[in-house]
Amino acid sequence: MCGICGYMEQRVIPLENLRAMNDTMIKRGPNDSGAEVFEGPAGYTIGMAQRRLSILDLSPLGHQPMHSPDGRVSLVYNGEIYNYQEIKKELPEYPFRSNCDTEVIIAAYLKWGIRKAVEKFNGMFAFALYDRQTEKFYLVRDRMGVKPLYYWDDRPSHGIVFASELKPLIACPGFSESIRREVLPRFLYHQYINAIDTIFTNVYKLEPGCILTVETTEHRTKFTQERYWTVADVYHEMQKNPVTDYQEAKAQLKALLQKATAYRMISDVPLGAFLSGGYDSSLVSALAQEHLGSTPLHTFSIGFSEKEYNEAEYAKKVADHLGCDHTELYIGEKDMFDLVESLPQYFDEPMADSSQIPTMLVSKLAREHVTVALSGDAGDEFFCGYSIYDYVARAQRFDTLGSLAHLVGQIPLGETRLEDHYPFKVQVISKNRIPEIQTQFAGSSYVSAARKMVIDGERRSVPVLYPQETGYGVSNWQIRRMLLDMDTYLPGDILAKVDRASMKYSLECRCPILDRDVMEYSFRIDHSFKYHNGIKKYILKDIAYDYIPKDLLDRPKKGFSVPLSKWLRGPLKEQLLSYADPAYLRKQGLFDPEYTQDLVRAFMDTGDAGPATGRNYSKLCWSFFVFQQWYEHYLGR
Repeated sequence: MCGICGYMEQRVIPLENLRAMNDTMIKRGPNDSGAEVFEGPAGYTIGMAQRRLSILDLSPLGHQPMHSPDGRVSLVYNGEIYNYQEIKKELPEYPFRSNCDTEVIIAAYLKWGIRKAVEKFNGMFAFALYDRQTEKFYLVRDRMGVKPLYYWDDRPSHGIVFASELKPLIACPGFSESIRREVLPRFLYHQYINAIDTIFTNVYKLEPGCILTVETTEHRTKFTQERYWTVADVYHEMQKNPVTDYQEAKAQLKALLQKATAYRMISDVPLGAFLSGGYDSSLVSALAQEHLGSTPLHTFSIGFSEKEYNEAEYAKKVADHLGCDHTELYIGEKDMFDLVESLPQYFDEPMADSSQIPTMLVSKLAREHVTVALSGDAGDEFFCGYSIYDYVARAQRFDTLGSLAHLVGQIPLGETRLEDHYPFKVQVISKNRIPEIQTQFAGSSYVSAARKMVIDGERRSVPVLYPQETGYGVSNWQIRRMLLDMDTYLPGDILAKVDRASMKYSLECRCPILDRDVMEYSFRIDHSFKYHNGIKKYILKDIAYDYIPKDLLDRPKKGFSVPLSKWLRGPLKEQLLSYADPAYLRKQGLFDPEYTQDLVRAFMDTGDAGPATGRNYSKLCWSFFVFQQWYEHYLGR
């Protein structure tokens, strides 16, 4: 786990500036740093820098930037290639000097070229590679976007600047801190900004599963993006060879998960696992403990003082059953609240998923004992675990009735229509007539409020909902929503949250369920093995029962959530009101002063109106608060 940054430009960004950019990411890599500037093609200059968190080959031989022995290829890299030892055996002609996966990337590229090399990699990675012979510069990101990679399309300087985070770009000479206002309504609604967009104009996230090739001439820079892995394409390809026998599917999936977990336990530093007591983290911990044998696995969980929310007692029972060396930390509301002020510093793009706070706390706890932690992330998306998937299945069953209700609902009632007077839950089904967004169930008033908060947001904004569902070519709404979540929520929210929260404490987080072979096999499995008679994650749960008694796992989730409404109407009230002050908003020029102040005041007066109306004022107000906090930290100066 590291942080990388650099550039390929017609101008020269001095080495001292590149080092300063690199050092903004010191938490990502506290063990070592390297920065170099060298001559590129056609009058261009190239800079490469890396902050290193040493995991494999702790010697200086893993230092970056790393170069091929003949000086042809230079590389900076963030991540882990878990099958690097197997790939290395296919490269006997390369004169390896280290035992780290970084050098395998260079050797694989030289033998197979960029596309074939990347297709061989099983892991999480983001890297920049320059080939002096072909004069091509590459940016590459892993299949699901576990590792972040931003780039600034600096066309005035005919070049590109890249980094693992936004902070190095902000610190780059000449960077324009111009807010891309069009993405704000989508951020307010979803609480994160999905690739390819970012908060800044002319700055982009390289999309998961993509290779960006940069070529230069004396007059221009040419960018070419190529997708080597996409959720939809791989899903349909795997469906050509479906697995319809349940026992076969279970046995093969279990074997793949065992292999994926073993891969992720390759480390030259202490390793442990997050353990919440839920199915996914318990299964991953069980697989890791099985791999270790008699050596106890370090496991970590957060407990809550409020008994009605606390699941730490179940995590401890699971750990005791597995024979893990378990550590737990009980926290209160104050422990979480104390982290609110630091959110912008470590989440350098606005991120308002409040679960980032307990994620930071468990990362801090784990880092006191280990440098690498396994997690159960992605089990819900790939194996149908979220509650929304129940609602999606139900909505598809009632879609014909919803269509009829929509038709009848067009009867005018004064200045409104009959449909506008339906109960909210009926409106959700009756108004759900747009195929491109059919599984997203957005209350129209809530989407409208997100748009109205932003100046010109109703006319000039990217679509608040993701208009891509029909492109999946899947008739089953549940599967379609799962694919959508894999493309959006998983990389844009979950993985970004875990990356920033763990990196705050220089902790590497690894996700066995995001193993390439596990993901691709999951697409072959009959969907009824995932959602079976209303039981979500059926096959994963069945595998977990091979290790852990059912009574330790099969219980209702207690559903802890950060008390946002209480905070925003209590200790954060004056700060929120100041952010919504019309004079401040007019000066800022992003949010509609009157509408935004009215919405915040309505929330202060009434709180959440509740699910019966579809309103969720605390969610919108928290998104707004987090953005303004971020804005003050980075641009308020």
